[in-house]
Amino acid sequence: MSTRREILHRIAAPLVPLYGEREARSIARLAAAELSGVPEAALLTDPDAELRIEGLDGAIARLAAGCPVQYVVGGAEFLGRRFAVREGVLIPRPETEELAAWILRDERQAASLLDIGTGSGCIAATLALGLPQTAVSAADISPTALDVAAENFRRLGARVDLRRADALNDLAEVFPGPFDVLVSNPPYVPQSDLREMHVNVRDHEPHEALFVPDDDPLRFYRAIARAGHRMLRPGGRLYFEIYHRHADAMRRMLDEEGYTRTEVREDLFGKPRMTCSRLK
Repeated sequence: MSTRREILHRIAAPLVPLYGEREARSIARLAAAELSGVPEAALLTDPDAELRIEGLDGAIARLAAGCPVQYVVGGAEFLGRRFAVREGVLIPRPETEELAAWILRDERQAASLLDIGTGSGCIAATLALGLPQTAVSAADISPTALDVAAENFRRLGARVDLRRADALNDLAEVFPGPFDVLVSNPPYVPQSDLREMHVNVRDHEPHEALFVPDDDPLRFYRAIARAGHRMLRPGGRLYFEIYHRHADAMRRMLDEEGYTRTEVREDLFGKPRMTCSRLK
């Protein structure tokens, strides 16, 4: 039997070349806590206590190969709730938490809302639970995402109308509305940025949920904005998570597509990452 200190070192040591020492230790604490059920704080306050983790060698091998710790432990936190995730489904990000928090603050009167490209369902579930008066729907094209989102909705008790829909083609047919709010965190990273991505993203997270062609980086935003003319009530709001390098282009596109009063907000790092527009 190994001690907690020894287990943390075993996990962290092969991760240092990938992440650096500080991040490797952070991943080791998260993995050990999730896989053992021992709180992270207890791992540090009583490091000489014995610890046993079933399947530890396999978990370490996956982490050392660059697999994100969220996939290894099978879950991720989003605004204080745990969501199941697995390979094939995008891992929730902090900037997406900021987008969901914005909607929670400003859309308390919304009667209906659709989350487009729901992935794990983190936005839809958070809004369904935080805005109980709002009828929340969610769409995705990925069978894996639909399965994981449905699992999360069931486990969290979130009432969400989940359906398969393609944001580029049949969105307005599957969800005719009318909706007060549309929200989406669609693929937006240019394909040419792939080589700059860390191995845990590049080799493990679903490319179809991340990347778009360099010659048409706004393709999903434009398609959703156009569908919004059939799906939104007059004056309805359209929220997006965006790529920080495309903020100006997003403003122009939304104006061209008949939206007004576009607000761009920055994330905690000062980068423009969220928009809200109104249908004229």
